[in-house]
Amino acid sequence: QVQLVESGGGLVQPGESLRLSCAASGSIFRIYTMGWYRQAPGEQRELVATITSGGSANYADFVKGRFTISRDNAKNTVYLQMNSLKPEDTAVYYCNANIQQRAYLTTRDYWGQGTQVTVSS
Repeated sequence: QVQLVESGGGLVQPGESLRLSCAASGSIFRIYTMGWYRQAPGEQRELVATITSGGSANYADFVKGRFTISRDNAKNTVYLQMNSLKPEDTAVYYCNANIQQRAYLTTRDYWGQGTQVTVSS
């Protein structure tokens, strides 16, 4: 079994920063791409940023220059540093990881439970 546990969400004012963390644990052989998605009320879930095991990052246009994704492969953890937050960044942020549990198994996607980020004055 694999678990993704997120932390770091909260309530901040516009222009402030937050850092999200997501740690994967359980029966893991290898973790490939990890990423963050978000879902605002009444909206579909959307990609925020992804990062490969080699460290190549990809960002949605609406966060470029403000958010930075990183990972610590030794800790099976992915981070999202969010700066210059805006009210429109308010959403539940979900961690995603593409994980291979055994060398002979195919990979599958796992999701965290989500962490609320609220940006409001």
